[in-house]
This record gives sequence, structure tokens and C-alpha cells, in this order.
Amino acid sequence: MRAVLGRILDWVDDRTQFVTVVKNILYEDIPASSGWHQVFGSVALFLFLVEAFTGVLLAFNYAPQPNDAYYSLQYIISQVTAGRLIRGLHHWGASLMVVVVVLHMLQVALWGAYKKPREATWILGVFLLLLVLGFGFTGYLLPWDNRAYWATVVAVELAKLTPMVGDYLAQLLGSSHGVGVATFSRFYTLHVVIFPALTALLMVLHVYLVRKHGITPHPEDGNNPKKKFYPGQAFKDLMAIFTVFVILFVLALAIEVPLEQLADPTDSSYVPRPEWYFLFFFQILKFFDGSLEVFGAIILPTLAIIALMAVPFLDRGQVKRLRERTIAFGIVGVALTGWVSLTAAAVMTTPRQVRSLETIPPGVASWTYLTPAEVAGRAYYQREKCSSCHNLSEGDPKIGPTLATSSHHKSSEWLLEHFNNSSDIVPGRIMPAVAIPDVELNCLAAFLRKLSADNARALEAIPSYALRGALIYQQNQCSSCHKVNGAGEQQGPSLNGLAQRRTTKWMIDHLRNPQIFNSKSIMPAYDFPKVEMDAIVAYLNALP
Repeated sequence: MRAVLGRILDWVDDRTQFVTVVKNILYEDIPASSGWHQVFGSVALFLFLVEAFTGVLLAFNYAPQPNDAYYSLQYIISQVTAGRLIRGLHHWGASLMVVVVVLHMLQVALWGAYKKPREATWILGVFLLLLVLGFGFTGYLLPWDNRAYWATVVAVELAKLTPMVGDYLAQLLGSSHGVGVATFSRFYTLHVVIFPALTALLMVLHVYLVRKHGITPHPEDGNNPKKKFYPGQAFKDLMAIFTVFVILFVLALAIEVPLEQLADPTDSSYVPRPEWYFLFFFQILKFFDGSLEVFGAIILPTLAIIALMAVPFLDRGQVKRLRERTIAFGIVGVALTGWVSLTAAAVMTTPRQVRSLETIPPGVASWTYLTPAEVAGRAYYQREKCSSCHNLSEGDPKIGPTLATSSHHKSSEWLLEHFNNSSDIVPGRIMPAVAIPDVELNCLAAFLRKLSADNARALEAIPSYALRGALIYQQNQCSSCHKVNGAGEQQGPSLNGLAQRRTTKWMIDHLRNPQIFNSKSIMPAYDFPKVEMDAIVAYLNALP
């Protein structure tokens, strides 16, 4: 068997030189001082491969267009075998890759491994760091939840501040008229096509230069004999990779990746926050207001990148022993202290409602089981400012009772009478009559009847797109032909699960011209304005 395997390897090596290349790598001479501090490059390469592999697995079930992306991600998390684990590996792998690449560059900086003739190796490393951050920036939008949407809105607005080319950058990112389908498409293309190809190319060049110039020896190496990469250093690299993978696997299992509600462009109250490794930059911007914003957002980061690339040309002296590189340790220490302090300050100043925002669980949110009339009732509750006198769930005491613990015990007839003349129902009550049409009063009563202590918080957090979409559904009497959650007529098909049968584009085209899809359809055309069209389609997409 060994002889057969040997002949196969000889044949492969004769045609490809693959075996020879592997042997040259394994038995490469490295300095005697090489050790654990030089494992970061191999770990970074491993994490890139993990990101590529998990990204491909996610792509099999991911729908790369707004709204559909969100629901496909919910499907991956809740339905696909190990989907939650794969997404966790991809998400936390990106964070670990940032950490490892930064540690790798710090190790190179402290050891002075960027000096002649390794200047180009360092510059390629800076570009790879920028690409890693670029992956985080472009991938942040792809879940298309509120968190991703509003953080991207802030980022592209900052990009527009770039002197002379800001408008061109906005066009390039597809964000001239706001974050939308074009922006999503550009970010997706950058994330899954352009950046992976560039990263692979630069990694190959980086490894080539490392092998060409070798690992930087310590001055105390002197005439110490060199050692082989295998088995000593290879073992250290493998142990480091194994340790990082265990950490990554535990993170993916133990910590659920946030997925908030579907992106809502009308939710102007949302306070965006970037991923943790951009928080320091977010905090820096607080020091630059008004006309100085362009300096903090564009000029300062550009100068920092230029300074990083210039390090080998500013420090041209001979390589010193590690304990003698006091200036390098001082600069790195100041940089790390600043980064940690700014990140901590950003975390500490995050508004409580953002930091404690509950993640929408995988599967279906409880409000999606309500009928359109009941969801519309929640919208009427909001429109009529009922919250000025009542709490839906527990909160600071108000004039009226908490509705979650009282209203669902009342009949619809009692509630309707109460809306029209509360003093007759409850003597001494000063609540004014709710002056809205009966059909809207019925919706409000239906919502309050559905309210309970168990679901109050979920129904209180119904997203604004769903409220608007349900109102449009009710106002256009869609229930006269369609059923949603068991309510409505059967002249047309049930709209539950529509997102699993049709794409967002299909829904929009069908609403605008149903006869294109069925010449015998009696459904009228609904050419809603864009905001209303987005709302009704998002609402239909959310139905279980």
C-alpha cells in the first residue's frame, strides 16, 4: 500500500511539483528565535478559510436582496440544519479575524520585523487589515435588520463627506438617494466577490514575500544554527489554530448573533451602533462637530493609514533586541490605551434602550399571528395617543389602568361602548370619546381583546412597517378576498407564508398589475407610493 501511495505521489509531483512545494514549506529554515509569537499569521490564514467556507454554506440558503435577505436569514437560523451554528461561526470568526490580524501587526511592530528588506511585506499587511475591516463594513448590511440598515446609513453619509469625491463614492456605493436595493447589491458584490478575490491575491503575495525574505531573526540569534519549520514551529501553529477554533466554536454555540426586526427606513428613533471594532471611530467622531466632522471622519483616518504604511520608512535603524525597543512599546501602548478607552467610552454611553434591545427570536415574532385588523388596532392606539393615559404593559403609573391586565377581560361590546361614552360605563371616568369611524373602533377593540400580560411587550414593539402595512391592508379591504391568520374571505389565496412562495419583486409587480400574472384576475391594481408599497410588502413578507 505504501508503495502504491508513493507512486501516486511521485506521479503528482512529476506533473505539478505539489509534493516538492509542500516539502519545501515544511522543511524551510527559520531563525532559532522563532516561536509562539509568530503563530498569528497562520491563525489569520485559518480564520480567512473559515470565513470563506461558512460564507459559502450560508450562500446556499441566503437570498441576496433586501427583505428577502432578512427572511432567508431567519430561515437559516430556525430551519436549516446547524444554520445557527454556521452563522455564529461566520459572525464571530470575523471578529476574531480582526483581533488576530491586529495582534499580528502589533507583533511585527514590536519586533521591528518591517525593516529593510521587508517594507513591502508590511505595506501588504496594512492593505490586508483594511480588507478585513472592509469585510466587516460590507457584511454588516447583509442581514437587512434595523441594526444593519441604520448603521450603514450613518456610514455612507460619512463617506459623502470625502472632499471632492464624496458624491462619486455615494454613486459607487449606490447610496446617492439613500440606502436601498442598489446599496445592498453593491455591498453584497464587494463582500462575496471583490474582497475575497483581493484578499486571496494579497495573502499569496504576502506569504511569497515572507518566504522570500524569511522570518526576521533576533539580534541575539547571532551564529545560532537555524531550525526547520517542521515539526517544532508547525506544532505551535497547529496548537494556536486549534485553540482559536475552540474559542470560536464556543462563541458560536453560547452567544446568539443579534437579529433585530426587519429594516425599517421610517424608524427615525432608532439609535445606530456599529460593530464593536468600529466603536472607537464612532467615539472619535463625537469630538468633531459641524465643519470639523470631515476632519474626524475622513482626514484623520486617512492620515492614520498613511502613517501605518510609512512606519518602515520612518524607522530605518538596525533591528534591536526586544527589550531595547522602548519607543515602539511606548507608541503601541499609547495606541492600545486609546483604542480601549474610546471603545469603552462608546459602550458606556450607548443608550440603555439600544444596549438592552431584545433580539427578535428565530422563527416568527408573536405579533405576526395577529389578524390585520388587530395590528391596525395597535396603529390606531398609537395614532390616538392612548398611551398618554394608559400603559400597554407595566410602567410608570398613569391616569388610566394598565390595558394588558384589564382590557382582554372585557367584551368587544363593552369596549365599543366605553370608547363612545366612558362615563356611562364607568361613572366618574373623564376619558373623552374616541372620535374615529366604527370600523377603526372595531380594530382598536380587537387589538385590546388580544392584549394580555404575556404578550404585551411583544405587541408593544410591533415594528412601524407592520403598523403601516396593516393599515393599508385594512383601508383597501384586502380581507374581502384574502385570509391572513384565519381572518378574511377565500375568494383569493391565503397570504400566510407568501414570502416562501413569492419574491419581493413579484409582490410589487403583482400589486401594480395583477392581470400580468392572471388575465382573469378581478383584483384591482394598487400602485402605492414607494413608502406605502415598501410597508405593505414588508408586512406580507413577515406573515408566518
